[in-house]
Amino acid sequence: MTLALDAAAQDLLFRGAQTANTFTDEPVTDEQVQAIYDLVKFAPTAFNQSPLRITLVRSTEARQRLVKYAMGANGDKTLTAPLTVILSVDLDFHEKLPTLFPHAPNVKDAFFSQLAVREVAGTQNATLQAGYFILGIRAAGLAAGPMTGFDFDGITKEFHADGKQKAFMVINVGKPGPDAFFPRSPRLSFDDAATTV
Repeated sequence: MTLALDAAAQDLLFRGAQTANTFTDEPVTDEQVQAIYDLVKFAPTAFNQSPLRITLVRSTEARQRLVKYAMGANGDKTLTAPLTVILSVDLDFHEKLPTLFPHAPNVKDAFFSQLAVREVAGTQNATLQAGYFILGIRAAGLAAGPMTGFDFDGITKEFHADGKQKAFMVINVGKPGPDAFFPRSPRLSFDDAATTV
């Protein structure tokens, strides 16, 4: 069986794409980031809650604030990428549900009135959106360097002091630079990953 997506697109999004560790200095424009978001916003989330929030880190001052919370080599990579984004979950995403899920106006209060519930549901769905966002970066012909090796409590306090967002991932974005990719690690086969019941 073949896929509807042609082989070149499959390679761009999956087989030929890897996490980038170095980048050229070619800028990533606001227009590119908006085009990425305008594509991936159509991917599904539960109740269409769309809790992902994106902070574009461009200035030297903001990068210095961010890399204080980096582990290992993540700081150096972040300082040299043309664009870095902080992905966060909006803990008040439910406030937008009357607009995003208008056919069920009671969902906001019936399911998401408690912060603890919103944090779990929002984190699950924002993480799902992060995967879409990485694919969107690849669809734009750019490379993504997603990282979780950061102190996200520190990032949250630094960039979202009002407590309404909670950071969970940092992604460097740009054109891959010299020696950008490590050798690809093995993947599980379908038989190892799937079970029929």
